[in-house]
Amino acid sequence: MTAERTHRARRGIWPRVLVSAGLLVAASFAGVFLLGGARALRPASAAAASVTMPAARAELSSQLSPSAAAILAAGRTLFVEACSTCHASDAQGSARAPNLVGLGGATIDLWLSNGWMPLAEPTAEPALKPARFDAQQQAEIVQYVTSLGPSSGPGVPYNIDLSRSNVADGFSLFALNCAPCHTITGAGDALASGLSAPPLHGVTKTQVWEAIRTGPGNMPRFGPGTLSPAQVNDVIAYVTKYIEHPRNPGGIGLGGVGPVAEGFVGLFVGVGACLLLAFWVGDRTEHEEGGDGHSGDGHSEDDGHEQGGGSSEGDGEVELIDG
Repeated sequence: MTAERTHRARRGIWPRVLVSAGLLVAASFAGVFLLGGARALRPASAAAASVTMPAARAELSSQLSPSAAAILAAGRTLFVEACSTCHASDAQGSARAPNLVGLGGATIDLWLSNGWMPLAEPTAEPALKPARFDAQQQAEIVQYVTSLGPSSGPGVPYNIDLSRSNVADGFSLFALNCAPCHTITGAGDALASGLSAPPLHGVTKTQVWEAIRTGPGNMPRFGPGTLSPAQVNDVIAYVTKYIEHPRNPGGIGLGGVGPVAEGFVGLFVGVGACLLLAFWVGDRTEHEEGGDGHSGDGHSEDDGHEQGGGSSEGDGEVELIDG
């Protein structure tokens, strides 16, 4: 009976171990996706593809057609085909889209290079996706839109020198001004009214500068009175060096989802490992105790058999003597 109980206990404990392991894995994924956001687990290559901007953007001015009229004509054609449905052919805007005249080249370039514009559907919210136009075409559209009227916004920064930037100061500025929405790891986070701050994985230094100076969407605009040119370069240096190429000295980075989700996963993994170890130790202990009990019972039965046999033989001898 003891051996049977031990066998049943061993058979019953493994379903519990498997269920615990399944719950552990499910909780780990829930921590990553719910707390950190599934977008934080997107591969770096996909993130880079969603915000394409060639490194040779600084030489665009020398690559463009020498005829300004040809540039404007090409830019107008692209704008009419891809943007006029919402912004009108003269970029004055409509009920579905704002006026683009006067915004400056940096704003137009940022929204095109990130793939936010043009929209996949006229009524959809802007989302990161592969840029529809290459660098030449983006520059032509920027030239056309900025030619429609005087611009109060900044132009496209073709030369950003980070040789004198301070990454430590950039981290401090980023933690104070950017991390509340983009998270300290740059994974992005949800905002109010169904909006979200986009991840910063795959962005270029030009895009970071343009975002800081123009304030896309709900992001505040950091003008020269808020962040000096040197401070902007510090932030750019931190984002392009440490967020684009994160270091994980503690082990697996979990997609850079942030300390809350990482702690959630670590807690369930650690507690789950302890539970599995406890199940394993308990199973071995029950097995060893069952084996000792079986051995003890067998010894007792042998003793009883020997004693019974001796008694029978004694009785036989007595009967022979009587007889």
